[in-house]
Amino acid sequence: MNFQAVKSIYIFEMSRMRRTVLQSVVSPVLSTSLYFIVFGAAIGSRIDEIDGVPYGSFIVPGLMMLTLLQNSISNASFGIYFPKFVGTIYEVLSAPVSFLEIVLGYVGAAATKSVILGTIILATAHLFVPIEIRHPFFMVFFLLATAITFSLFGFVIGIWADNFEKLQLIPLLIVTPLVFLGGSFYSIEMLPEFWQKVTLANPVLYLISGFRWSFFETSDVSPQVSIFMITLFLAACIALVWWIFKTGYKLKA
Repeated sequence: MNFQAVKSIYIFEMSRMRRTVLQSVVSPVLSTSLYFIVFGAAIGSRIDEIDGVPYGSFIVPGLMMLTLLQNSISNASFGIYFPKFVGTIYEVLSAPVSFLEIVLGYVGAAATKSVILGTIILATAHLFVPIEIRHPFFMVFFLLATAITFSLFGFVIGIWADNFEKLQLIPLLIVTPLVFLGGSFYSIEMLPEFWQKVTLANPVLYLISGFRWSFFETSDVSPQVSIFMITLFLAACIALVWWIFKTGYKLKA
């Protein structure tokens, strides 16, 4: 394992966060604060509690997951797309660095940024609503597993994309709607029975539900199922990244 190569890629990618602190940190925090103001004040005044949890506190895991997924994908996809766009990716591929070390550098940096941002969002939420984390170990597990999984997914999108439009296609048209329809701001028990069954086909539901359980011990699906699903997503993303480097898909000139 060439740790120096991993460290170099990691530090280079992390430096972008310092250079774009307004876009990387301040903007998501402001957006989350607006969610609390709008949903907490407008909807929270009409919904006192969900499963015994105050509505303002109930939406915290969903907001964190929304931010985590969006930033994990965007950080990782842009991180690998830009070197491919300007041609510097071939310097990395021709260097004595294995594909595992390349992935560790790029995906590790993207996941780290997302975890830092998720932690900041959690601290910001404390300013608005009371929060209790009943299972901190599982909370950290879901936080890290989700950040790593969707950073890998973003890495795949960055390699697949041929232009900046494609880079935003999947996050905007697929991932974001799935997050909003996956119980971020409500329990699926509030839906009609038919739509509850439809929502169970949404993979993001299992991530949000498991993450919320780690806070309040309330969830729409079993936490064991949530752990299985995030592990399955992670394994699928690892397999896909391995296939990309094995075949050279979109990497060979």
